[in-house]
Amino acid sequence: MFPKVTLLSLALAAVVYGQQVGTLTAENHPQLQVQQCTSGGSCTTQSRSITLDSNWRWTHEVSSSTNCYTGNEWDTSICPDPTTCATNCALDGADYSGTYGITTSGNALTLKFVTHGPYSTNIGSRVYLLDSSGSKYQLFNLKNQEFTFDVDMSNLPCGLNGALYFIQMDADGGMARFPTNKAGAKYGTGYCDTQCPQDIKFINGQANVLNWVPSDTDVNAGTGEYGTCCSEMDIWEANSQAAAVTPHVCSGITGQTRCSGTQCGDGDERYDGFCDKDGCDFNSWRMGDQTFLGPGKTVNTNSKFTVVTQFLTSDNTTTGTLHEIRRLYVQNGKVIQNSKTTFPGISAYDSITDNFCNDQKALFGDTNSFESKGGLAAMGSAFEAGMALVMSIWDDHAVNMLWLDSDYPTDAPASQPGISRGPCATTSGQPSVVESQSGDAYVTYSNIKFGPIGSTYAH
Repeated sequence: MFPKVTLLSLALAAVVYGQQVGTLTAENHPQLQVQQCTSGGSCTTQSRSITLDSNWRWTHEVSSSTNCYTGNEWDTSICPDPTTCATNCALDGADYSGTYGITTSGNALTLKFVTHGPYSTNIGSRVYLLDSSGSKYQLFNLKNQEFTFDVDMSNLPCGLNGALYFIQMDADGGMARFPTNKAGAKYGTGYCDTQCPQDIKFINGQANVLNWVPSDTDVNAGTGEYGTCCSEMDIWEANSQAAAVTPHVCSGITGQTRCSGTQCGDGDERYDGFCDKDGCDFNSWRMGDQTFLGPGKTVNTNSKFTVVTQFLTSDNTTTGTLHEIRRLYVQNGKVIQNSKTTFPGISAYDSITDNFCNDQKALFGDTNSFESKGGLAAMGSAFEAGMALVMSIWDDHAVNMLWLDSDYPTDAPASQPGISRGPCATTSGQPSVVESQSGDAYVTYSNIKFGPIGSTYAH
């Protein structure tokens, strides 16, 4: 326990500095090895680390262990407004394995779904790869490059999502742009994506307390007045039954941007906001091949396999315009080419191009916000600016993950092209059920490699 004099000085400092770093739990980033490869196929190991997203962290008064946020509600006596709350409250360090079920070993990261810690029960997690400094996110530009990793999702049932993706957030977590943010990337601040999430507790160095509404279904979450938007490249959203690769882009903004009202694209205003929430997804099952990925299928999710994603440019240079995203797999030493679309009236696409996206949207009767927000060229521009690597495990309180692994929307016939996305029942995926029945679920990402096209896997 700190002496009273120290507590007073900390409290005075908080008035000046805003969103603080707590000192009650030590922050020790779990180490994770990744590899950077060259065109000759030679790969160099880099020692990196991961950090937990700030939304999962303990948020308490700077001068005590009193919670600023408990369950899904703010303490309005500590947090009467965004600035005062950021002044009064600190983000603390994390017990990665004990509280959050997050462990690393060499080049492998394992994320447990439900973890019963000493003080709480934790559901899911989201972590970021840090650079060699340990205080900034490692940013990637994957134009004319490929990104490869191994995944074991044999213990991810219907309704769960083991996600690996990139987002265009600030390398320092927003510290330079928002001086009231003193926690930064080291403590997992600055998150954004194309859903412009409004459940983020601190945005732009201020607490998202205005008009905060606790969730009716999630005891740990709520939504505030603001959301946080940026372009997003979903390399991998998957469970043992289904998988999708999906670029999403934003227009009218550059990098992480706070939104409010129509800008966030909520509800009936889904296509009026900054970002393309639907994206242009390639899900093998949804594109007509129900034999390709799953337990015992061509890509057998009962065991580990390698996922390779290639970002091809128009002139095969790192400065060219992104024009194709290709996917292939490696399992048991065998290279497996991606599945092809099988619907009549559409070409047999096996990769994501602007033509694929346009034809897919037309076939499915979907709004083509991907094209209107800039398409693949906009995705390439986001990579040029630098994108941070995110790895997570989560369940879906909005629509039970049916958009990934079942029939969605549920009021349309499954025989209609684009409705069936996986084999899971439309009654599956309810968070209360998966949290109680599949709490021991986990995903393991390992052997992350990146480099020029063809450099990261044996072929």
